Amino acid sequence: MDFFEAKNITKVFATTKALTDVSITVKKQSIFGLLGPNGAGKTTLIRIINQITAPDSGEIFLEGRKMKSSDVSLIGYLPEERGLYQKMKIGEQAVYLAQLKGLSKHDAIAALKKWFLKFEIMDWWNKKIEELSKGMQQKVQFITTVAHNPKLLIFDEPFSGFDPINATLLKKEILNLRDKGATIIFSTHNMASVEELCDHIALINKSVKIVDGPTNEIREKYKSNLFEITYKGEPGNLYSTLEERYKILNHIEENTINRVTVQNPEKDAGNQLLREIIPVVDVIAFREIIPGMNDVFIKAVQEDKPSN
Repeated sequence: MDFFEAKNITKVFATTKALTDVSITVKKQSIFGLLGPNGAGKTTLIRIINQITAPDSGEIFLEGRKMKSSDVSLIGYLPEERGLYQKMKIGEQAVYLAQLKGLSKHDAIAALKKWFLKFEIMDWWNKKIEELSKGMQQKVQFITTVAHNPKLLIFDEPFSGFDPINATLLKKEILNLRDKGATIIFSTHNMASVEELCDHIALINKSVKIVDGPTNEIREKYKSNLFEITYKGEPGNLYSTLEERYKILNHIEENTINRVTVQNPEKDAGNQLLREIIPVVDVIAFREIIPGMNDVFIKAVQEDKPSN
């Protein structure tokens, strides 16, 4: 079921095109990765979804109907630019922000204390934001983003400034929120997190959407027919068998175990490659190398460059 949809969004600032006819569809209770280089248009789209700015053309739909201003209360938005009041007490500020999203003071305090206990920061309730490290401030801002139990969560670079332990904690909570019913739009340059969390991605480059699809299908699409072979035997026998039809990209010899990376000129012909090497070496392991999202990101953006 589609939960959120942006249709043909275009936005121009002066003479700069921020978005050009961009459409995305986000399934209910999924994690959608919104990717792209700096300045591609991601943050502009996020600001339009949050009704901070309006598109020049195009429409935004939530649960099958056109979004209206009151729907902002259904959204939890963690921006890349953090914005807590440094001199204000943490608990007081968190309650204030939760009330802005429609919670009563009583319900805000109850919801926030659950999150403060979960993140083991209850002792910070009466401290000021300026007393906390950047990472700890981001924990507080994450809590204020999710405390009102929004249907749609938008995270823009949520792991920035976090150490690996707290980044892992945050990933766990994002997955928990998804499992409890939230739909999530997730923007980041951390491609490892995209692979771990995102069901579907869209890649925007220079204001235009250039890639869109399920994460696994996108990785399959951008694979380069690379195979890694771990084997015992004479490298010369392997080379003489493969060098005419295949491209040998890398070879590592470690005592009696060798590892070689081979590029197959024929798509989806791994079985044929395996049949050819079995008679000449003792194959220990054979696997196709599927590109990570970092490789996909780089390749897609490079392919989108205009040719001279």
